[in-house]
Amino acid sequence: MTTPLRCLIVDDSDAFRDAARSMLERAGVDVVGTASSGVEALEVYGELHPDVTLVDVDLGADSGFDVVRQLHDANSPAPSVILISTHSEQDFADLIADSPALGFLPKFALSPTAIRDLLAR
Repeated sequence: MTTPLRCLIVDDSDAFRDAARSMLERAGVDVVGTASSGVEALEVYGELHPDVTLVDVDLGADSGFDVVRQLHDANSPAPSVILISTHSEQDFADLIADSPALGFLPKFALSPTAIRDLLAR
């Protein structure tokens, strides 16, 4: 039996965090925490050290790209981070390519399989 994937969700939408947590947990992912801002994401990541962190590109006052960079720079080894958004990947292609994130998933395509596929790259 494999250990469940431990996940942190960083998104400023309460509704999305709840829906994503519910969907991922039903599929066997252990959502160990959530955060709604960059500051909270850094704090919760430091406490929980999840296997993967999902970070929304648009966190209201914060940029998800900045949060990914801060997580990467503050932690060793570098965390596995996946950017998520309701926007198209093409809208952020250059920023995604320049980011230390493992990749990007549109929110509508979020699934444990899609997460594991990016982690396996």
